[in-house]
Amino acid sequence: MTIENPRPGPPETSPSIVLLTLAHRIEAELGTALTPLGLTVSRLGLLGHIAGVPGASFSDLARMSGITVQSVHTAVKALSGAGLVRDNTARAGSASAIELTSEGARLMREAMKAVAGVDERLFGPDADPIQRQVADAVRAAFGGPPRP
Repeated sequence: MTIENPRPGPPETSPSIVLLTLAHRIEAELGTALTPLGLTVSRLGLLGHIAGVPGASFSDLARMSGITVQSVHTAVKALSGAGLVRDNTARAGSASAIELTSEGARLMREAMKAVAGVDERLFGPDADPIQRQVADAVRAAFGGPPRP
């Protein structure tokens, strides 16, 4: 080995790559935790938007979810068929007002317990210190207190 050809140093850290890698891990963990409840990460997101904005229209939900209105219609139809949501003004030509049913609210509470478990595993006291720092930065950015 010569000193003329040293090993290259580590590549520059890309926040995009780090966060994308972490996002994939979070999505996989959430998917596993939600499966026993009959939910996917996407359906949880849609239920969360419906819960957070009662009376939201299909267009509102599409904008918040980053999907097409047609996809929202399909998903809401499935959620409605499962008894999780209802459309209070479902008439041709009328704006929709979609909200959770009591069963949908119960399922959301159970889902949020599953989310809390994933948060604890990935960002709690026993988690990787860098992941804990990421969680603290997210909490700080969105108004939540840092964890002790």
